[in-house]
Amino acid sequence: MTTIGITLELPDPWATDLQKYRLALGDASGEGIPAHITLLGPVDVAPELLDDVLGHLAKVVAAQGCFSVRLQGAGSFRPVSPVAFVHVEEGGERCAALAEAVRSGPLGFDWEYPYHAHVTIAHGVEDSVLDQAEREFAGFGCEFTVDHIRVYRHQADEGWLPLTDLPLGADC
Repeated sequence: MTTIGITLELPDPWATDLQKYRLALGDASGEGIPAHITLLGPVDVAPELLDDVLGHLAKVVAAQGCFSVRLQGAGSFRPVSPVAFVHVEEGGERCAALAEAVRSGPLGFDWEYPYHAHVTIAHGVEDSVLDQAEREFAGFGCEFTVDHIRVYRHQADEGWLPLTDLPLGADC
């Protein structure tokens, strides 16, 4: 099986800064992948179906136009999950619509949790560290334009590697 994940990338300097922050908190799960908004978390795809999945993704993202995202403030999924995150203050509905389109066709599964657009800043660390992340990002904010999705492939020895970028529709 091939494990893929699909994201919206944050531009620099925010992507690098947020990844460095996550690692500084002791969250090793942040290594090897830039800060991002997840559209589809890790999912296994049969290698012979990968081209069909990529074709599906190219089709659904071409039907979506570019949009702005504003990140503002912080929150947590506790007690359900030990995650602190940056809120998607504006553009969340567009992220959700894009995630719904991605999670259809050959990627149409039943998901454990409803979609919630966010950028993880700490995961699986002690509550005091999650509290610190929420405090320190309470005043954080940035804005950027989303014009593509990124598909990652997981390699056991190398971690998450970009497989392809797929552009959003022509009205960008």
